[in-house]
Amino acid sequence: MTTAPARLDPAHYEPRRVPAPMLALAGTPDTLAAGRPGKVGLLELRYARVGDRTELVHRYQKSPLQIMRPLYVDPLRPDLPVTYLMSTGGGVVQADRNRIDVHCGPDTAVHLTTQAATKLHRTEFDHATQVVNLTAEAGSYVEYLPDPLIPYRDARFYQHTQVIADPTATVLLGETVAAGRLARGERHAYRQLFSDLEITRPDGEPLLVDTVRLDPAEPGSVTGPAVFAGHDLMATLYALTPLAPAAEVADALHEALLDTGLAFGVSVLPDDCGAWARILGDSPPEITHALRAAWNALRLRLIGVPAPDLRKT
Repeated sequence: MTTAPARLDPAHYEPRRVPAPMLALAGTPDTLAAGRPGKVGLLELRYARVGDRTELVHRYQKSPLQIMRPLYVDPLRPDLPVTYLMSTGGGVVQADRNRIDVHCGPDTAVHLTTQAATKLHRTEFDHATQVVNLTAEAGSYVEYLPDPLIPYRDARFYQHTQVIADPTATVLLGETVAAGRLARGERHAYRQLFSDLEITRPDGEPLLVDTVRLDPAEPGSVTGPAVFAGHDLMATLYALTPLAPAAEVADALHEALLDTGLAFGVSVLPDDCGAWARILGDSPPEITHALRAAWNALRLRLIGVPAPDLRKT
C-alpha cells in the first residue's frame, strides 16, 4: 500500500508532467522559489448530500487559494450551493504552484466559479502551474465555470485539469482564455500558455483529451482556426451528461449560440457522452453573454431550470 504524499511535498502540488518547451525556459527565480511559503496554493473541497440539499462537508485551504462560504442563491435549485473560488494574491506569479481538488459525492449538485478573472502575471525565470482535480460521483450534477484566464506580457503558465466522472454524473465544464490585457493593447504578448484537459471514467477509461499549446513564438499556434483564429477571446464549454442524448445536447448549444453573432463550433463528445462548443469573440461582454446563453440552454434541457443570475463585483 502506497502512502499519499504530504500536501507540501512537490509530488503533491506539481503537475505530473510539464510540457518540454516550458521546462526549456526554466531558470532560478529572483523572487521566492517554488515551494516557499505563499507560493503553494492548495484547496480541497468535498461535497455530500445531507438531507434535501448538498453541503460542503470538508474544506482545506492554503493561501493564496481560498473560498467564500457556499451560498444557496439559486432560487429554483435551493439545494445547490454556489461556491466562489478566490485568490488572495491578486493573480498568479512566477513559481506559483496551485492545486485544487473538488470531490462531489453521490447525488450532489454543485456550482463552482471564480470571484473574478485569473490574472497571469509576468514570468521571467520560471513558470506557474495549476492542477485541478474534479471528481463527480454517481448521480451528481456539477458545474465548474471559472472566469477567464488573462495572460500578461511574458507570462508562462501551465494548467492540467483532470475530471473523473461516473457514467450517471453530469459535468458542465468551461474555460475562457483572453489574448492578453486587451485594454492595454497586449495581444499574445505572453510567452507560453499551455493547458491539458483529461476526462475519464472512474475505472480509468478515457473519454476525451483536449490539449492547447499557445506559444506566440510558434507560427500559427495562436492564430490558427482551432484556437483564436484572429479573435481576442476563446471560450470552450463541455457538457458531459447522461440526462439527454448527445445530439440533443449539441443541438441545444448550437441553437443558443446562433443568435450571438459570434464564430463558434459545436460537436458531440466521444461515445455520445455529451457535447462541447468552442466560441470565439473580440470583447469580454459578448463572450460572457454567449457562455451564459449556452449554460442557460444546457440547464433548461438537462435539469429543467434556467441559469441563475450570479452577480460578481
